Amino acid sequence: MSYYQLLQRLCFLLLLLLSYFVSAAQVRVYGTVYDRTAKFGMAGVTVMSTSGKGTVTDSAGHYSIMVPTTDSICFSYQGKATMKFPVKEIRTSRSFDMSLHVDVHMLPTVEVTAMRRGYTVDSIENRNEYRKVFDFERDYLTSSSGGAGVGLNLDLLFSLRKAKRIEAFRRLLIQDEKDKYIDHRFNKELVKKITGLESPALEAFMVEYRPTYEMLLSFENDYDFYQFIKDCAYYFSRSWNRKHPLRK
Repeated sequence: MSYYQLLQRLCFLLLLLLSYFVSAAQVRVYGTVYDRTAKFGMAGVTVMSTSGKGTVTDSAGHYSIMVPTTDSICFSYQGKATMKFPVKEIRTSRSFDMSLHVDVHMLPTVEVTAMRRGYTVDSIENRNEYRKVFDFERDYLTSSSGGAGVGLNLDLLFSLRKAKRIEAFRRLLIQDEKDKYIDHRFNKELVKKITGLESPALEAFMVEYRPTYEMLLSFENDYDFYQFIKDCAYYFSRSWNRKHPLRK
C-alpha cells in the first residue's frame, strides 16, 4: 500500500469518526409554550423528538428536553402537532419558545381524579386572577413632557415599596405553582403503589424524599422518575426497619 492510499484511508476514517461524534452529540432544548397571545404559558403540551424522546410542559408552560443534534422536535396539543424543527437550526444557547394557535379562554380546566385527586393541572385560572401581578413590570423611565429626551417618573420612584411588594407576591405565586406541581407528581397514592410502603413509614418517606421542582424537570420521562422513587424507597426501608423493628 502506497503512502498516498494510506493517507486517504486515514482521512476517511477520521471523517467517519467525526460524523459519529457529531450525530451522538446531545444538546438541551428548553423554553416556554404559550397560547396564541404569547402571554400565557400552556400546561400539558407534549414535546416530542423524531428519535422518540419526549416531555410535557409544566403548569407554567416550561419544558426541557435532551436530544441529539441530528434530531427534530415538534409540539403537540389535543392531537394537533406543529411542524418539525431541526435541532441543528435551534439556538440552544437561549430559550426556544413556541406560541400555539389556541385561545387561552378556550383551554379546558382539567380536573385530575383518582391518583391525582384535588389538583388542577391548568394554572391559567390562577394566572388570569393575578394577571396584574404576573404582567407587572417596573418602569422608572418615561418620555419627558416635551416629547424629547428621557425624564424621571417620580410617581413610580415613590411607589418603589409597592413595586417590591408586588414582585415578592409574584415570587410567592410562582412558588405556590411549583409546590402544587410537586404535589401533583409526587402524590401519596403513586408512591404507595410503587414502594408498597404503609403508614406511618409512607408519610415519613414523603417528607424525607420530596423532590424539588427543578429535580422533577430533570427527569427525561416518567420511567426515570418512578425509578428514582423505587431506589429511594430501598434505602429508606433499610433505615426505617432498623429504627422500627417489627414486634413479635
